[in-house]
Amino acid sequence: MVKPVTIAVDTMSGDRGVDVTVPASLAMLKANEDLRLILVGRKESIEPLLNGAGQLSDRVRVHDAREVVEMDEAPAEAMRKKKDSSMRVAINLVRDGDAGACISAGNTGALMATGRFVLKTVPGIDRPAIMARIPTKSGQTHMLDLGANSDCTSEQLFQFGVMGSVVVQGIEDIPQPRVALLNIGEESMKGNDTIREAAAMLGESIINYVGFVEGNSIPDGVADVVVCDGFSGNVALKTMEGTAQLVKHFLVQEFKTGVYGRLAALVAWPVLRSLSRRVDPRRYNGASLVGLNGIVVKSHGGADELAFQQAIHTAILEVDKDVPGQIRKIMAEEGHHEVLEA
Repeated sequence: MVKPVTIAVDTMSGDRGVDVTVPASLAMLKANEDLRLILVGRKESIEPLLNGAGQLSDRVRVHDAREVVEMDEAPAEAMRKKKDSSMRVAINLVRDGDAGACISAGNTGALMATGRFVLKTVPGIDRPAIMARIPTKSGQTHMLDLGANSDCTSEQLFQFGVMGSVVVQGIEDIPQPRVALLNIGEESMKGNDTIREAAAMLGESIINYVGFVEGNSIPDGVADVVVCDGFSGNVALKTMEGTAQLVKHFLVQEFKTGVYGRLAALVAWPVLRSLSRRVDPRRYNGASLVGLNGIVVKSHGGADELAFQQAIHTAILEVDKDVPGQIRKIMAEEGHHEVLEA
């Protein structure tokens, strides 16, 4: 980080609220001397946790917000009735230029609806999408949409591809990110009309489109960006998470089977610990709501301090690279054809 960055944190969000968000925020302040934080929420809940912050307190301020959006609250109700919620106020701070980004571990639907209402979308983008990192054999890939848009047109899938390419190019420093479309096969004739039309649009652009990818090939790292509708993306993500838990369950069962199993576990412990670290979902926490006229990062509701720190790190990178500005530039109406068409 080469210049000061200010992030607004919805401290009341998530399963454990301030008990996670405030300590994680202080840890990130300690690790990043150019970071400034605005902790949004009820002052009486936040301020006691800042005791002993020392010099860090010079780079953090508390912005009082009296309401909290519940995890099961209807997005429309939350947006209409809770204008003083920590979520809404944090997004307002981005809109008003007081913060470069906001982070929330709250209700995903409410966060997306409020973000879209307050910040609007980048010109040329129909709908924002949820984008997150997924570990692969060669490192990681970025996947969108992961649940915001169940039904998408070919034009919207094309827009997701453009946004994904811009984000990865910026925060991963990959000059020409490989963009693929999730499909039921790799052959050009596979998939429905919407997928094939989106493929044609991406193929005619200067985006580095590499074709279709099947679900079982995503972990191979064949693409830097995987594009799909929100229904397919959410199912794929949850399936991958469930499979990882299943493998872990089977390993534990086998290592508990008899003396030889326990001895094998002891010998394999260093490898297992390293493997656990590599696939630890906490280290991939922080989904971007791309396509908005501002940076909004969604943390998992059950995030612990390490996971929430990663979400803050994601926001820092996006502010530093001005991701919305880069998307705005490439989607600008006056340069749209020049930039995107081969």
